[in-house]
Amino acid sequence: MVKELIIDSTPDKGVTIALLQDKQLVELNKEKADNNFAVGDIYLGRVKKIMPGLNAAFVDVGYEKDAFLHYLDLGPQVQSLLKLTRIVKNGSYQEKLLNSLKLEKDIDKAGKISDILSRNVLLPVQIAKEPISTKGPRLSSDLSIAGRFVVLVPFSSTVSISKRIKGNPERNRLKKIVESIKPANFGVIIRTVSEGKGVEEMQKDLLDLISKWELFTKRLKTAEPAHKVLGEMDRASTILRDILTDEFTHIHVNDLALHDEVKSYVQEISPDLEKIVKLYKHKEPIFDHFGVERQIKASFGKTVNLQGGAYLVIEHTEALHVVDVNSGNRIASKENQEENALLVNKEAAKEIARQLRLRDMGGIVVIDFIDMHKPTNRKELYSYLKECMANDRAKHTILPPSKFGLVQITRQRVRPEMSVVTSEKCPACGGTGEIRSSIVLLDDIENNLSFILQEQNEKGVTLAVHPYIGAYITSGLFSRRVKWFFKYGKWIKIKTASSYHLTQFRFFNNKEEEIKL
Repeated sequence: MVKELIIDSTPDKGVTIALLQDKQLVELNKEKADNNFAVGDIYLGRVKKIMPGLNAAFVDVGYEKDAFLHYLDLGPQVQSLLKLTRIVKNGSYQEKLLNSLKLEKDIDKAGKISDILSRNVLLPVQIAKEPISTKGPRLSSDLSIAGRFVVLVPFSSTVSISKRIKGNPERNRLKKIVESIKPANFGVIIRTVSEGKGVEEMQKDLLDLISKWELFTKRLKTAEPAHKVLGEMDRASTILRDILTDEFTHIHVNDLALHDEVKSYVQEISPDLEKIVKLYKHKEPIFDHFGVERQIKASFGKTVNLQGGAYLVIEHTEALHVVDVNSGNRIASKENQEENALLVNKEAAKEIARQLRLRDMGGIVVIDFIDMHKPTNRKELYSYLKECMANDRAKHTILPPSKFGLVQITRQRVRPEMSVVTSEKCPACGGTGEIRSSIVLLDDIENNLSFILQEQNEKGVTLAVHPYIGAYITSGLFSRRVKWFFKYGKWIKIKTASSYHLTQFRFFNNKEEEIKL
């Protein structure tokens, strides 16, 4: 399997990251320029309200709505965390680690939050779920700091290993390595990618996490309530940390600063793959060049077409998603209707697994596959769906088909669902039902161009337009652009973007900054 990352960075939209497997889009991640409250960020929260009926508290972390902290998310060692916070804030804690800190007893699993927290108490909390819809962030005070090979867990001594590492000799080897290098009063979770790694790599990763913890305790001393104390890495680095393997062949980035940052991070975690990080320099938008924009438009929306003629209908509510599988105009196989239903269902199962990752759909997903009467076929479909979802990094559970033929999936939901609008307003009328004359459009462009060149005296100007308009401006020996050159004495660069409406246009200077009119 060949994997690629295409990273599109724009000042107004932030960073969009597309993961391709064998040229097919399987994940799409967006990070806004001001992306606060990302999963993994640690804030110094102030308890605003205790809700005994919910056994939870509402905590101020600086978001417009108070965040939610349930008793079960406090973590067994929350008393030790509260103790550390108190002594760090009053300046009596001089150490960087937890060697001399006497840990408190674990809290009772069936206890009450009012016995642990009270109003206005300061408590470091970690974002467990980003703000979704009308809800604020969900929090956890069971802190952890994730690295490439291990996860550091303070106030613990347990070394646990990913269940995906199967062999007992390898599990024992990794456990011995970590136990020999981890500091006191810290637990460690060994991640799947640690399999086969040596002492040096594991130790380097663990030391990086320890330095982050030291930075956390240093900042905690002066941190103000409802402010971020320690931030998770940006989305690009987080994805690379979690999924970068030798299967990756290219990482394309269209922004120089982000390219250097990504290259530096890849060099740090996997020096052999540094050469695959490439800076994209073409004028065509990066997603258009690699066919990502086309796949986005084809993959999002209510109806998703499959290659064999079948199609999916996907409906959403806030926490429930329904997928209906339809055979469409698919020609029945020569065998029988049952075999044809199995073929369509397996094709749909593969696409559904991709759609769940692509849209980051969380909560409950109900799939109505085409009815099959043979138990062996239903079992085969169930196994195939689990196989297709094996690469999904989000925690999920798949139930066998019910007697009504429905398959239910629960999938971890930690951030808002990825939603891309695939329907567009009429490019000619903008939804008004009235069309603007193309002659008037070109007059508008020329009037603005005249102002930019003659009044603002811009040296190099690029005009970005829809491809149809771009072709009209540049076609012919005495094209509209040639006439502009004779009129203004300056050559106008034309840039086309298929994402523009037919009547949309923008001007950019020689630094590729948009000229606001």
